Amino acid sequence: MSAAQPGVHVLACPTRWSDVDENGHINNARLVGYIQEGIYDLFCHHATAVRESLFPSGFIIARHEIDYLEQLHHRPEPLSVRLTVERLGRSSAHVEVNVCRDPLTFMRARTVVVARDRESGRSRTLSPNERRFLSAFMPDAARADGALATATATTPAQRVSPGAVGGTASSRRPRRRCRASAG
Repeated sequence: MSAAQPGVHVLACPTRWSDVDENGHINNARLVGYIQEGIYDLFCHHATAVRESLFPSGFIIARHEIDYLEQLHHRPEPLSVRLTVERLGRSSAHVEVNVCRDPLTFMRARTVVVARDRESGRSRTLSPNERRFLSAFMPDAARADGALATATATTPAQRVSPGAVGGTASSRRPRRRCRASAG
C-alpha cells in the first residue's frame, strides 16, 4: 500500500516476526528486502507506471549503498519506506530510500536502478515518459540540476557518479529524523 505525498513515493511495509534475528532485531538482509519492495512498488505498482505501461521489461538493481542508522524491532505499526529520485542518468535512476517509523530513520540507502531491455538483458535508455514519471519524485533543485546535466552530457563515459570512488566519511550523511529526502 502506497501513500500519496508530493515528490515522494511512500510504501507502508509491515515487519514480520520471521524478520527478527537471534539478536532480537530485524535482520539486515530483511532490511534490504524493504528497499527492494519500495522500488518494486514505485516502478511496477504506482498507478502512473501501470497506466502508461512504463518499464515493460522491468529493471535491474545495479547498486545498493546502505547506512544502518538504528536497530529496528518488530512492532505492529508498519514502516514507511520513502523513496525519492536523486538524479537520472541515460538509463538509470539514482533512488534514495529511507526506512522509517516516525520519528526515526532506521536505514538509508542509495540504490541505482537501471531500465532493462528484454531481448538483450542489458540496460536501455529511459523513455521520455519514464523520465517524466521519475522526475516527479525528484526535489525541485535536483530536477533542475538533472535537466541541466541531461542537456549538457554528450556521452555516457563523460558522466561521473558523485562518490563513485571510495566511501569517505565526508560523503556520508549524518543520522537524521525520518524524512523523505535530503534537501
